[in-house]
Amino acid sequence: MRTVTATTAAVTAALAAGAASVAAGRLASDAALKATPGRPLPTEPRLTVHGTAAGQITLTRHLATLRPGRYGLAGDGSHAVVGPVLPGAQHPADTVVRRLERVTHGTLGPGDKAWLTANLYVGDPGTALGLAHTDVEVPGDLGALPAWFLPGARGTWIIAVHGLGTTREHALNLMGLLNRLEFPLLALAYRGDAGAPRPPGGLRHFGETEWHDLDAAVRYAVGHGARKVVLLGWSTGATMALRTATRSPHRDRISGLVLDSPVLDWQTTLRALAAAGRTPGALLPLAVRAAQGRTGLDSARAAGPDRLDVPALVFHGPADSVAPWQLSRRFADAHPRLVALHTVPHASHGAMWNAAPDRYEEALRRFLTPLM
Repeated sequence: MRTVTATTAAVTAALAAGAASVAAGRLASDAALKATPGRPLPTEPRLTVHGTAAGQITLTRHLATLRPGRYGLAGDGSHAVVGPVLPGAQHPADTVVRRLERVTHGTLGPGDKAWLTANLYVGDPGTALGLAHTDVEVPGDLGALPAWFLPGARGTWIIAVHGLGTTREHALNLMGLLNRLEFPLLALAYRGDAGAPRPPGGLRHFGETEWHDLDAAVRYAVGHGARKVVLLGWSTGATMALRTATRSPHRDRISGLVLDSPVLDWQTTLRALAAAGRTPGALLPLAVRAAQGRTGLDSARAAGPDRLDVPALVFHGPADSVAPWQLSRRFADAHPRLVALHTVPHASHGAMWNAAPDRYEEALRRFLTPLM
């Protein structure tokens, strides 16, 4: 009897441990599958503001605050723009002083928490940049998709689509350049974004289902006069662009791709986000299996297509801790005649422009010129 009781207890304990592990894996997978647009990814540290002065701000010393370039600094109810590190400024050893370019809204004071973001601008193209635009709705499979349309003289449209942890405001960084080049631009909100339909189950799919919304935007552009379309995507938005370029019924209208920090292996990205959320290493395989079970994602499939029919410009860097740069290098090597890899050192995921805006925009201008 004691043996039976002990065996039953052992089985019960094993089942409980197994259920706990499954639950932990499911929770760990939420970092990517339920990433909230406009909120920082787990890889982005929360920083403390230690003080501000004329044209400068003192922040917690971290690898993030030492990054080159210009960034948004977002807090709860505040947004500012910070420039490069000021090497000559006096400060304690555990802090960093950066140039404070402007406070967009709210206030930043000692003790406030904030994080760096790729978004230099908030609002819409009119309020943020003074650019004329129209709010439009793109008919999608799940319902209407909000989008900003900026008119231009070219017959080639650019459709911009954001990635993990961001919103269509991300495209504001490049709108000034694209407007000067006279490209019509459609900046899309897709399933899971504010004002857009909720995805099935409330889960994101690393672009594997979201690409249908980008395809709907291509259909909209063609129906409104676009002769050709260039797809511009960040992170999982880049994955959506790759999927659309090979699967869309209108793929013959797609003349080029611009891919920033592309997610080419969803498992690697999910592991990175889960690990940054302090998931123990032993549970990371469970997080991947949980994501696969919840979404139906193919564990053996990478986002890079075997066949690529249009030129692509890839912006990526070795410092990306979310989507490995090596996969972009491999993607470029596999398509040497079509893919140009623009390597950006010291840039975080989705923030290749922020690290070196002038170099980024010149590379983009050169790529787009023959596609006009």
